[in-house]
Amino acid sequence: MISNVPFYFVPMEYQSDEFYMNEALKQAKIAFEEGEVPVGAVIVCRNKIIARAYNQTEKLTDVTAHAEVLAITSASNALGAKYLNECRLFVTLEPCVMCGGALFWSQIGEVNFAASDPKRGYSQLEKSILHPKTKIKSGVLAEESKALLDAFFKNLRK
Repeated sequence: MISNVPFYFVPMEYQSDEFYMNEALKQAKIAFEEGEVPVGAVIVCRNKIIARAYNQTEKLTDVTAHAEVLAITSASNALGAKYLNECRLFVTLEPCVMCGGALFWSQIGEVNFAASDPKRGYSQLEKSILHPKTKIKSGVLAEESKALLDAFFKNLRK
């Protein structure tokens, strides 16, 4: 239970999956501008964004600096807790196996991803690696997220 996070009144228009995924997409655009694979993430607790992150593997010279991992660390620091079971993750691309493992250990309450990743996404495994209590949603702003990724890789190949 997360008792040290105060409840704030948040208008309904700021409580939709589309709103939070759009915030994650803003993070992905920052990654794009910095030459990183454009994946962004936000973590929400009690309808309040407590963490924002984007891929920084090039910037930090760290293969583990994925948006999800950085967001988990930031959210844990914000809450003073290692378990995020009352939190929701919004991420623009389906988490990879490494991030899926980190999400398992954080016991995140919900994972909501935009675009699927048929090559490296965690759902390619025969058995889910997410925590059994984690809810999964997908598809919100998938086209926008995929378009940003496609533009990034098209520019990279030039």
